[in-house]
Amino acid sequence: MARRADERPRNILLTRFSALGDVAMTIPVVYSACAANPGCEFYYLTRRAPAGLMLEPPPNLHVLPVDTADYRGVRGLARLVSEVVSKYRIEGYADLHNVLRTRVMGLFMRLRGIPVVHLRKGRRRRNALTRRHNKVMMPLTSMRARYREVFFRLGLGYRGTFRGFWADTPPDPAVYARATPPRRQGETWIGIAPFAKHRGKIYPEELMVRVVRELASRPGYRVFLFGAGAYEANTLGRWALAADNIVNMAALGLGFEAELSLLHACDAVISMDSANMHLASLVGTRVVSVWGATHPFCGFLGWHQSKQDVVSLDMVCRPCSTFGNKPCRRADFHCMYGIPPSLVLKTLDRK
Repeated sequence: MARRADERPRNILLTRFSALGDVAMTIPVVYSACAANPGCEFYYLTRRAPAGLMLEPPPNLHVLPVDTADYRGVRGLARLVSEVVSKYRIEGYADLHNVLRTRVMGLFMRLRGIPVVHLRKGRRRRNALTRRHNKVMMPLTSMRARYREVFFRLGLGYRGTFRGFWADTPPDPAVYARATPPRRQGETWIGIAPFAKHRGKIYPEELMVRVVRELASRPGYRVFLFGAGAYEANTLGRWALAADNIVNMAALGLGFEAELSLLHACDAVISMDSANMHLASLVGTRVVSVWGATHPFCGFLGWHQSKQDVVSLDMVCRPCSTFGNKPCRRADFHCMYGIPPSLVLKTLDRK
């Protein structure tokens, strides 16, 4: 039964402990929920790295970075719940993750008499969409709609007011000055984020290199390569040797604010179904997204991104998984290898 408006919790704990892209997807919804409920205080518990994405937070949003290794096991989670509830006087729990860790936290919350709402992931319909035989090729409810539902079920109001980072005033170019000189008049900036966590979501290197070189050969173009970690920095470093107008962002380590600022300045970004698709979406930049084992029907297309900018092949085996982490049933990853670089470029060039 829905809670009455005057019974709604005032201090709400939010949790999402997963990777960058998953946390990024929650931001439009969380920021909008904060704006719609100015009398409430929201405490967002997440890992330390994704916490850096929370730029320009609403005044009633408090980001709580945590190292989950410090709270291992049931006893550790009980201690975490005790610390958070006592310090912030938590009255409601919005679980935006719904994994074992957060469900255990929800149990401890309920034992304290605190209302708990867990994210509904729609696993049964996901399985029907990704199974090998008798697929049900119907688009699922988007993850952002599922996040909104959590706030509704907790008795909170909601209006989609989030407009993106720097929606009114562009960020200071000095933030990313180490990466590039100021944009020249008429210059086109393209970001490329070629990596993802799983092979089924990565466009093959030999094909993506052709995309990079074609763009770099165009007069007035500057190409920025995004990645993280030593392996990706080294790989992109090799690609950047092809031309002076290719910038290896992964080697610079400028941080989230600088990279998001540069993504904001880009005319478009080519990305996999990965975190960078969602990061570019947060700053209002158009994304040409390349999809292999996964599919936008699973509900993970970038915020305000166009289906016309999705690059993929129609194959009876797609999607074979929600997250691209399953072995290829054909063993050849044709869903990615079959996409010609010309199709990626044609989609990018379409206005």
